[in-house]
Amino acid sequence: MMAKIEGFRVKNYGVLKDVTLGKLWDTPHADGLTPLTAVIGKNGVGKSSLLDAFGFLADSLKSGVEEACDMRARGGFERIRSQGADGPIEFVVYYRQAPNQRPITYELAIATDREHRPYVVSERLRQRRKGQKRGRPFSFLRLNEGEGDVWAGQLPGVDEKDTVGDPMQRIRREGEGSETDHVELKDKRRLGIATLGTLADHPRIASFREFIQGWYLSYFTPDAARGLPLVGPQRHLSERGDNLGNVVQFMQRDHPAAFKRVLQDIAKKIPGIERIETTVSPDGRLLLRFNDRGFEDPFFAGQMSDGTLKIFAYLLLLNDPQPAPFICIEEPENGVYHKLLETLVAELRELGHGRNAPQIFVTTHQPYFVDALAPNETWIMEKQEDGFAKVIRASDVDTVVALTDEGLPLGGLWYSDYLDR
Repeated sequence: MMAKIEGFRVKNYGVLKDVTLGKLWDTPHADGLTPLTAVIGKNGVGKSSLLDAFGFLADSLKSGVEEACDMRARGGFERIRSQGADGPIEFVVYYRQAPNQRPITYELAIATDREHRPYVVSERLRQRRKGQKRGRPFSFLRLNEGEGDVWAGQLPGVDEKDTVGDPMQRIRREGEGSETDHVELKDKRRLGIATLGTLADHPRIASFREFIQGWYLSYFTPDAARGLPLVGPQRHLSERGDNLGNVVQFMQRDHPAAFKRVLQDIAKKIPGIERIETTVSPDGRLLLRFNDRGFEDPFFAGQMSDGTLKIFAYLLLLNDPQPAPFICIEEPENGVYHKLLETLVAELRELGHGRNAPQIFVTTHQPYFVDALAPNETWIMEKQEDGFAKVIRASDVDTVVALTDEGLPLGGLWYSDYLDR
């Protein structure tokens, strides 16, 4: 089973002064995020910043917080931090490793030291104990200024349901029988989960680390997909899509049935496309060839439209035999014929259901795309008078729910300003 994010909070990240989507441990009555989640809004309200917040977390795990602040043209910590804010940048991820497991909360705070270098101020992973219904979740990882405690497993001879007080204090009182380690990280610019998640003694930390490592954030550009990569099959589509031909090569060889489904789908969605295959150029480059029923000679990727390449790339992504657990796509509608958008949403929604289905998170400002969404899947982002973003779920707006129940499409309501607050 794939892990699922039920809630996400970000503070002091650009226009995201304090934004929460879904459910957190201290908002138990809120509804969690759906398998397909879409954030809609006008240009400049913060949709890209929200997607980049997920990317920043993934980059921080991979490269450390200092490098993450400078990656992807972010411009450093002070450019990332919300204007006028003097506190740390904070993230909260509330997720389940599996439907039958208790949710886990990950909390991260980042600030700068005396030399103005970004570092990890605090980091925490916590989970309610078995049978616990109220109170603060148990912290099995708690680090402050690179130092703290990590809990490896079940306390010997202690019933979790009977444990009272601060769990970390209780563990320390156990003395030598304790399964708690005091840790001190050498590099405060690295996340604790990056180091401790590699150790067999901390399976929950390792699972969360692997979860974030598996996130896929699409920065697909048709121009990158038109490139000529070197020959060699590759399992997964890259962020920019510059290995599209390599993934086709892999799918043709290792998953011919899944690739046949992709071809059948694209033939239905883009009339005329009969066959897609790879061929090798004399200098060992991989060419992606599209055969159109109306023409004798094939078209190569460099000659195909942006929309055709995007739809083909998304279909490959959605038919990945081992998909990423969390997939973020910014404005998938760009360059795509508007009548294909409803089909694309249906594909994304279908992908989000099933035993090993990934969770899909998209941003959009295209009403035709929004028409195919349900109110509980849709979050409306707007900019407040102070310049910072706010977000509300469409299903929390009574008027919107009443009108969609009457059969009016959500995108049409948005176009008519019914979703503006």
